[in-house]
Amino acid sequence: MPHVPEAVSSLSRRTMLQGGGVLAAGLLIGIELPWSAAGASEPAPTGKRFNAFIHIAPDDKVTFTLPAVEMGQGVFTSQTQCIAEELDVALAAVIAAQAPPDQANYGSPVFIVQATGGSTTTMAWSGPLRKAGATARAMLVEAAAQRWHVDAASLSTENGIVTHKASGRSLRYGEVADAASRLSPPSEVKLKDPAQFRLIGKPVHRIDTPDKVIGKTVYGIDTMLPGMKFATLMASPVLGGKLGSVDQSKTLAVPGVSQVVVLDDLIAVIGDNTWSAMQGLNALTIEWRPGENASVDQTQLWQELEKASLGKGVVAKKEGDAPAKLQDDSLFEASYELPYLAHAPMEMTNCTVHVHNGGCEVWTGTQVPGYAQAGAAQALGIPPEKVTINNHMIGGGFGRRLEVDGVVKATRIAAHVEGPVKVIWSREEDIRQQLYRPLYHERLKARIEDGRIAAWHHRVTGGSVMARWLPPAFKDGIDIDAVDGAAEIPYAVGDRLVEYIRHESAVPVAFWRGVGPNGSIFAIECFMDLMAVKTDIDPLDFRRKQLEKNARALGVLNLAADKAGWGTPAPASPFGARRGRGIAIMNAFGSYLAAIADVAVSDEGDVRVTRLIIAADVGKVVNPNILEAQIQGGAIFGLSAVLFGKISFAGGQVEQSNFHDYRVLRIDETPVIEVHVVPSNENMGGIGEPGTVVVQPAVANAVFAATGVQLTRMPIDRALIAKGA
Repeated sequence: MPHVPEAVSSLSRRTMLQGGGVLAAGLLIGIELPWSAAGASEPAPTGKRFNAFIHIAPDDKVTFTLPAVEMGQGVFTSQTQCIAEELDVALAAVIAAQAPPDQANYGSPVFIVQATGGSTTTMAWSGPLRKAGATARAMLVEAAAQRWHVDAASLSTENGIVTHKASGRSLRYGEVADAASRLSPPSEVKLKDPAQFRLIGKPVHRIDTPDKVIGKTVYGIDTMLPGMKFATLMASPVLGGKLGSVDQSKTLAVPGVSQVVVLDDLIAVIGDNTWSAMQGLNALTIEWRPGENASVDQTQLWQELEKASLGKGVVAKKEGDAPAKLQDDSLFEASYELPYLAHAPMEMTNCTVHVHNGGCEVWTGTQVPGYAQAGAAQALGIPPEKVTINNHMIGGGFGRRLEVDGVVKATRIAAHVEGPVKVIWSREEDIRQQLYRPLYHERLKARIEDGRIAAWHHRVTGGSVMARWLPPAFKDGIDIDAVDGAAEIPYAVGDRLVEYIRHESAVPVAFWRGVGPNGSIFAIECFMDLMAVKTDIDPLDFRRKQLEKNARALGVLNLAADKAGWGTPAPASPFGARRGRGIAIMNAFGSYLAAIADVAVSDEGDVRVTRLIIAADVGKVVNPNILEAQIQGGAIFGLSAVLFGKISFAGGQVEQSNFHDYRVLRIDETPVIEVHVVPSNENMGGIGEPGTVVVQPAVANAVFAATGVQLTRMPIDRALIAKGA
């Protein structure tokens, strides 16, 4: 994903339209706000709105309209810290509310469209939100100065109060908000000196935690409406298949079942509750017409991908003449393959829709409210403005809610149902019918001279999510996500060539936590270990040699090595006699991370990660607590992938169905994860994805160290590292 430097994250005209009264009092967008979990309630109908983000009521309550969605990553808290810091109010005085579909005001500076993902929220929004808060504060001060006929420079603010020290007078923000809203916003405002920060950089507690702890938080799946019906669905198990025939007789006899909705590619059962709908679905006798993808299987998919990788790629990066230096047989060469992966968030795909009066209303949790609105509108053939989206807190996104297939299917079903209907997918449907992390083939070639890499060739082959999801970002045949982590690397590698080959299959692909760097950085870091071992150089020393001119990368590498005790044996473990320690670094999302993993490998080939050390330089930090939690959560996600994760196909169908065969790391399998931060004054980087990316090669390299076997296709194949294999 493209990095957004703070220097260009200024407010645009569209975010500052309040001055002429365009967004005056009483014109707040009337969305339902279920985020009581964040202390949110509907803004009072009075008060003044200062820009797209801030509303101040007469009772001094500040409502902050959050441009990004909250899905567990902590943006309710971190971004509220930014607003409250510059506005000079207490964190508790701010009510966070989710933004409605509004591309003009809440479109991401990274994606242009209104979307939350790619670890971009903090780096994209912190700057504009600080300026929004500072601008509102300046307007409040100016209004007070005009009322008192004094110079604005003689006033100060603290905790939502404007004070004129010379006269001892003071005004609450709520008292001066009306007058302030009639002023033109200043063209430039001065942000606080970091030395004055009360909130930014502080480990303040998350504002959404208390309600989650007591079960008060309302997710999309919790939506309850008067007269609501419940549904579950089944689509063709074969990719792109259609419905042939269905026998509904047994289903309609199930207690609580009221209706069966039959569409060309899916069938839904409507009931008084979700259980009756699921029982009714199980009672259906369905004949599917599988179509042209009935022969698709995983072996074929791997073979076609590898064949495609032998072609000529589109150049994503070229320096010097790497091919000319990579001609003879004394080269290092390897290929790595990454599987399809499902998102598997704990909150399964769900959406409630009420189609009525020529429009519809939608209740769900989405990372892309504008896309959800457009998808529902298209399904019904109505204008988007006739669709109301009620966006809820999300119980785990990981990219799954960047897709709106759940909204579209629910809307198509709801069009045949009287009243509102909540559509909930089963776990099996969620695993088998979603869009997956692309299959990647990463082909690398390098020359080493005197311990240094002198030439480098990296060819990435895989499906393009960007070409479908954000076509303007797919330029000249390059998927900027697929080569993220490959086109720009922290190492000095001499002449280099990085290519991309787009290869699509019948399998639909989507962003997955860690996105493109998952593939490219995994391959690079495994390749670095392979070259280090073959040249008989310690993997840490080998990396240091290629990073001599990269202080930030060296900083995280050395800190991780120090904390892990690199050079000492990995500790003994009851999980296996073969022990290994692996290292990896990454630079993506504007952040640098290094991970060192200790593993134990049993005679049967089972792998247990016994310790994980991560050092991070993510630039300036808004909330250290959230930083640590995000890196740890991402690391667990990555461990699940490298140890267990794969989606495979046979007969055009996904072979996995639930957590018994699509494993995620369990609590008793989770190692101690230490996070150490390198103090930094660099621009803010992303933190939601990097932990996922960096731990996968670290674990694979640790297994390499423990067994002498470098596995080139993930997840780790136990049969290949079993003793005596």
